[in-house]
This record gives sequence, C-alpha cells and structure tokens, in this order.
Amino acid sequence: MYSYIRGEIAEISTDSVVIDNNGIGYQVFLPVSDLSKAGPVGETRLIYTYFQVSENGIGLYGFLTKGERELFLLLITVNGVGPKAAMSILSVLSENDLRFAILSEDAKAISKAPGVGPKTAKMVILTLKDKIDPGFMENAGTMVSDTPGQVMADSDRNDAYLALTSLGYDAATALRALDSVEGASDMSSEQLLKEALKKLVF
Repeated sequence: MYSYIRGEIAEISTDSVVIDNNGIGYQVFLPVSDLSKAGPVGETRLIYTYFQVSENGIGLYGFLTKGERELFLLLITVNGVGPKAAMSILSVLSENDLRFAILSEDAKAISKAPGVGPKTAKMVILTLKDKIDPGFMENAGTMVSDTPGQVMADSDRNDAYLALTSLGYDAATALRALDSVEGASDMSSEQLLKEALKKLVF
C-alpha cells in the first residue's frame, strides 16, 4: 500500500522513527542497524516501507534501501518468520551478510538474531536458498566476516569465489570452502583459490 515515505525525522526511539509528512507523524519501525544511519532529528529522509495489517494490529516497517526491503519481503514468506523476526535478522546482518549466510547455509549467523532459533534459521535457509541470486557477488565489494554483522572489504576473496563458481561449484560449496581456509584475510585471490580447491578435492 505504501511504497515509501519522505519527510522530516521528528523523533528517534530504540526501534523506530517518527517521520513528519505534511504535519502527520508516521511511526516507522526500522532495523536497529538502520537507526543510527537514518540521520539526526530534523533531517529529511526517504524511507522505503512495508505496511502490515494483521489480527494483531497494524505496523509500518521501514528500510533505508530497496534491497533491504526485498530481503524483508522474502523473510516473511518463511514459515515461522513474521515481521518482527525479519526485522531482528536484518538488525544483526547487513544485506550482503544475510545473502552470504543463506547461500553458505550459515544457520549459526542467522540465529544470532534475538528471537530467532536454530530451527527457524534453518528454515530461512531452506526456503530462501534458491531465491538468492549468487550473481550479486559480482558487484559486491564485501564478504561476510567471522563476526556476524561485521562486513569487510575483500576483493581477493570475491575474485576467488567467482573463480570457483566459474569452475562449476555451486555458491554454497564455494562459500563453505572459502570459509574453511585459515588465514584467508592475508591471502591473494590466487592463494585463496588454491587453498579452497584443496579443501574441495581432499
């Protein structure tokens, strides 16, 4: 119903902002990670939204990017994942972190979200694995680090991933192999590829 809202930030709380649009204040729930990026009170901001109406009430959920909203919409299609759980996941994992976690079947990273247990995390992976396009890697300058939610620039690892997939390995297999390489952050793409292939062959 509402694609986005543009207005002045009137209030910022622990889980939402109030956007003043033509004199009307709209409470918009944001992932915790987005609250610090939304801007100070008084700044004009465009926020992409999803309007939920259910037997438990109504809520307006917001995101700073379209990609984040797209992931939210995918998450709420998963059995057992409602808007609050989806927001919890997006609060601890960035867009690329979440995509990587799903493709590499990293249920542990997803279950770091408050209120999301291992069973639900596995259901997220099972349901969404085939809906995440591995091609986003080609334009992503980031990789998932050992710490969920912390993103590190690593073009060498990205290049190694692309090399593995070009050799015929699927996204999940390639990511698992790269994750198993010790000292990967200090390696060139060629070294990473060599070590990852050893994991896959032996």
